Amino acid sequence: MSSSHLKKLSGELLGTALLLAIVIGSGIMGQRLAAGNDAIALLANTAATVGGLYILIEVFGPVSGAHFNPAVSIIMVIRGALEKKLLLPYIVAQLTGALLGAWLAHAMFDINLFQLSTKVRSGSGQWIAEIVATAGLILVILKAPSEKVAAMVAAYIGCAYWFTASTSFANPAAAFGRMFSDTFAGISPASVPAFVLAQCVGAGIGLMVSQFLDDCSAPNT
Repeated sequence: MSSSHLKKLSGELLGTALLLAIVIGSGIMGQRLAAGNDAIALLANTAATVGGLYILIEVFGPVSGAHFNPAVSIIMVIRGALEKKLLLPYIVAQLTGALLGAWLAHAMFDINLFQLSTKVRSGSGQWIAEIVATAGLILVILKAPSEKVAAMVAAYIGCAYWFTASTSFANPAAAFGRMFSDTFAGISPASVPAFVLAQCVGAGIGLMVSQFLDDCSAPNT
């Protein structure tokens, strides 16, 4: 493996780990300080995620593309923006980073490192929400001006925390990492497969909508 590829994979692993530490850690802190008020806890979780995601994309974008998300990496391979041979290593790095990020959050808050979530997230509303959240994320990534991608992605995820029933995971790696945290941001292992399937469907819809918009804006020949 070339040093360039190793640099990219390191960026994806570290970036995804920090993202999950932010999501899970802010959920723990928010729940502790909110005294049982889930709305306040979610607001704190949202604010931290928006800020953290913006920073991580700005920092790791030049390194690896700042995918932090297998669905994004798959779309980038389809679009020719990521080498096919890097897809599997990217996904492995993202999943590994997600798990390490969950453990890091637990370590910072002095709770059991190894956990499995018991928080069930299931039902048609949750699955539709994940389709919508992921489709919107892919559309924003593909259509945002390059200099505004970080801000627009972070803002979209912040909005989607509140307008989707699932609080917008929109990321198979996030679902995987949060499966190992029995905290505010967790998701039970039994709920993960349907979430990931919905996210993959949403990613495909986002890509198709983006391509449709590109075709509509293309000059007639």
